[in-house]
Amino acid sequence: MTKTPSMTPAAKAKPAAKTAKTPAKSPAELALEVAAKPVEVVGQTLERALDPLASALKRAALKRADKASRQFDEEAKPATPAPAKGALPVSPLVVPFPNIPPIAGVQLATARAGFYKHEREDLMVMRFAKGTSAAGVFTRHGVGSAPVDWCRKHLELSKGADARALVVNAGCANAFTGKPGADAVRRVASAVAKRFDCRQRDVMIASTGVIGVLLDDAKIVQRLPDVEAKLVDDNWAGAARAIMTTDTFPKGAYAEAEIDGEKVRIAGICKGSGMIAPDMATMLAFVATDANIAPAALQTLASLYTRTTFNCVTVDGDRSTNDTLLLFATGQSSAPKITRAGDKRLADFRRKLEAVLLDLALQLVRDGEGATKFVKINVTGAETPASARKIARTIAESPLVKTAFAGEDANWGRIVMAVGRADEKIDRDRIRIQFGPLVAAQDGLISPTYDEDKMSAYMKAQELEVSVDVGVGRGTATVWTCDLTKQYVAINGDYRS
Repeated sequence: MTKTPSMTPAAKAKPAAKTAKTPAKSPAELALEVAAKPVEVVGQTLERALDPLASALKRAALKRADKASRQFDEEAKPATPAPAKGALPVSPLVVPFPNIPPIAGVQLATARAGFYKHEREDLMVMRFAKGTSAAGVFTRHGVGSAPVDWCRKHLELSKGADARALVVNAGCANAFTGKPGADAVRRVASAVAKRFDCRQRDVMIASTGVIGVLLDDAKIVQRLPDVEAKLVDDNWAGAARAIMTTDTFPKGAYAEAEIDGEKVRIAGICKGSGMIAPDMATMLAFVATDANIAPAALQTLASLYTRTTFNCVTVDGDRSTNDTLLLFATGQSSAPKITRAGDKRLADFRRKLEAVLLDLALQLVRDGEGATKFVKINVTGAETPASARKIARTIAESPLVKTAFAGEDANWGRIVMAVGRADEKIDRDRIRIQFGPLVAAQDGLISPTYDEDKMSAYMKAQELEVSVDVGVGRGTATVWTCDLTKQYVAINGDYRS
């Protein structure tokens, strides 16, 4: 299943070693290098080359992380819509959907195509103004879906220029469906292109649901006249609900930024609840801005900030066939056109874009299947940032650790176990483990101040923080996760029922 197909980072990190007297490259120089590469290799290039840059960004992101997931909810907190018939109970970690105003150059509509047995909308369409730039980051899963193949191919062909439409269905992943699945995607794109007067390659497609089921494209095509008639400027909440699978609440984020003194808007929705793990997190995410940003610069931003947001969350350690992040810039604001990701005028926009992506990513964890605890894992003192990430992920994805969280058991020994099996350099006699402000272990032993009653009381909170220092360097990382409950088993045992 893709339940996405069911479908918010610590101290300064030490830069990776460079050859003697080689000057460090600026973010702008790195951005230019990445922008010149093909879309499908951007993520891999960043993973190898931008570790120091990403680590530096993480320090600033960490200061914003806890605010980001609810940043815009404080301004307005509309009631969370009641779950549709057949939906799961809403997560106790729910985040209310924010008020998202129209984004100039974006229209949205939803419909019921019939991919689900119960009555609910399961089709979402966005239409974009002419000249809209597009960028994408996709799963590295060895069995990528037909929609992922389509988007990756046509973003490469078009260089991200003039995206005109996005079509998303829930209830069918169209993954592992061979040529018939690819043909179904092509027919959807062709039908949308004819209706919206654009090229097939200007239409992006995404799907989420059960793996191995061929997409019945006729269900989408026959709904297109109704969808086109329903296109409006402000249906972000409806769009977020239409792409849900085992999600228990719709997920959205919004921010306003300035580019050269001109206001621009950034809005995004995502879905994901299970099959969530870094590289990238299992989900579908669609973000749009009215800023005027060239495709190459937009691609650099999407690839870079995926690493500090969606690739820093995990629910169950599994990644999907359908992971997709698509970023659109309509150019309909009064802000000047930006052609370089490192342009100084883009500084505020970069911060706000990262905040929106982080907000969405953290909501995935808060809606983890069966989740009752939202957990932040900090690792410091690692040999490198990459090492810190691996240790943090090992802790976050350990079933024994996650079930201890579920049982409200401060079993710090399981943290020790996970740190050791990450197979990264550590100093056993300098390891320090904290649960919130409470020190559980230090210098390779149980802490002399350890108090079981205080630890047990802390574990009853819905939001927990575990910090581990492994004592060998300056590498840092933060990963967000949730607990593992009986409900996770129940949801996934009955997923196709």
